[in-house]
Amino acid sequence: MTAVLSANKTFEWNLPISEKAADVMRAFGITVQRLKNNVINHHCEIKISAGQVCYITGSSGSGKSVILREFYNSFAGDEKINIDQIPLPDNTTCVDCVDGGVLETLKNLSIAGLTDVFCVLNSPANLSDGQKYRYRIAKALASDKKYIFADEFCSNLDRVMAAVISCNIREHAEKSQKVFILASAHDDLLSDLRPDVIVIKHLAGEAEIIYKQ
Repeated sequence: MTAVLSANKTFEWNLPISEKAADVMRAFGITVQRLKNNVINHHCEIKISAGQVCYITGSSGSGKSVILREFYNSFAGDEKINIDQIPLPDNTTCVDCVDGGVLETLKNLSIAGLTDVFCVLNSPANLSDGQKYRYRIAKALASDKKYIFADEFCSNLDRVMAAVISCNIREHAEKSQKVFILASAHDDLLSDLRPDVIVIKHLAGEAEIIYKQ
């Protein structure tokens, strides 16, 4: 089954002008009308099927997160999960937080690169930032959600670990038939992640879409 993900978000300037803001406008020769004409429209539409990966990339400030968020809003609440919204309990171990039997849980933690037994037996809240991110990936993998969203995908991880997780997610997507929609400014993961759809977001607002042949 193929799903259509649409993003269409417009940002218009409509703010009060303080004395401080007016001084800045005069310094740069900016008029109110010019500010109002500076409309940014983020528009993108893709098709994606079960077991596929979409990678949204582009320079910082280009609107990757906007596209990801709009794609996320395209689905019903019981079909999707955003790893950024996964809580980090402080009163139980990681292994107890991830759904499934012991072997299945350890497998999902391993796919997410969380293999140290002391981390697995620690609470999610007490992990390092990188470990917390990997825990959230494992939690999403173990969920029953079909569409998994992640902004700043592996951005806070060392690049070797990021490459390993990317390769694991590519394999997991094909086996589980889950769909991954990921966003990051890093393009060094493309060879490991092998996305089926690449969205390149440009600063001017345009989105270039590339489908794997």
